[in-house]
Amino acid sequence: MARYTGPVCRLCRREGGKLYLKGEKCYSPKCVFEHRPDTPGQRSRFRRKPTEYGTQLREKQKARRIYGILERQFRNYYRRASRARGITGEVLLQLLERRLDNVVFRMGFGSSRSEARQLVRHGHFTVNDRRVNIPSFQVRDGDVVAVHPASRDVPRLKELAGLAAQRGVPEWLEVNHEEMKGRVLRLPRREEIDVPVQEHLIIELYSR
Repeated sequence: MARYTGPVCRLCRREGGKLYLKGEKCYSPKCVFEHRPDTPGQRSRFRRKPTEYGTQLREKQKARRIYGILERQFRNYYRRASRARGITGEVLLQLLERRLDNVVFRMGFGSSRSEARQLVRHGHFTVNDRRVNIPSFQVRDGDVVAVHPASRDVPRLKELAGLAAQRGVPEWLEVNHEEMKGRVLRLPRREEIDVPVQEHLIIELYSR
């Protein structure tokens, strides 16, 4: 499976804002963006004012990097959203939020989406009592996502379960941290998706 393996702090600097790609480190003084907020590169201070296309491109890149998706897969999400009913931009974000790795992250069983993706790939989670190791698996209303019984004694998962109880959980999810499981109550609404992305610019970019 292709994925980005370079320094993720560089991505935050490139987009000009925190993308929270490294979990707990992003909330600490060790965050690279806190003391190096400039754009990476030798001539970062001499960047020209972005064009309309450049602004749209940056929003698309930002969304891709937040959810850890490469271009081809992201374009496929856009095509699905454009064929579905409703506002295309909102549907696109709903598709991204319904990814299993994102749901695991939202439930608190991952300090970042990349860690949640790794845990899913290693088979530590089940959906409706069936083991699923595909991070892009789309959950539906009523699906129960839980830590696999054989993985409940894994030290990292026990640590995350303890920390997850202190974090907030979106209203479209219901989580029982003691039993290490949660339920998808409904689709998330736009105001409940806290990603700093202007999705209408992404739709304009792909509509060219």
